[in-house]
Amino acid sequence: MRYQVPQFIEVEDKIFGPLTFKQFVYIVGGGGMAFIFYKFLNFFIAVPFIAGSLGLGFALAFYKVNGKPFINVMESAFKYSLGNKLYLWHKTEKKAEAKTAILTPAENASVFVPKLSDSKLKDLTWSLDINETMYSQEQKNK
Repeated sequence: MRYQVPQFIEVEDKIFGPLTFKQFVYIVGGGGMAFIFYKFLNFFIAVPFIAGSLGLGFALAFYKVNGKPFINVMESAFKYSLGNKLYLWHKTEKKAEAKTAILTPAENASVFVPKLSDSKLKDLTWSLDINETMYSQEQKNK
């Protein structure tokens, strides 16, 4: 048996002429709100509300922001404005200035290991690294 695989599943079906069901509902809703404003308010007061409701209806039906429907943008805006906002303050620590000690050849015999941290393990690795570099420099000089 052969089965037909559906194609173009992202495209909504056109139900009302060139409009999808969602577009039709948005336009009819905007027009209905405009009619309510026209009936219950004075005409000069209702004109901005009529324009706003028709504009919102057409924006919801046809306008896309970055390829996404306008209803998604409105939903994100409402979630952002009504949701909790968490502001974090990150404390920046001051960098400790490294003290450089200039050693004369006579002082090289006893190496001073600066205390960099409170961890004994880090101090041990630091001293081993210094002793290793000192040993390698002595081998090169011989």
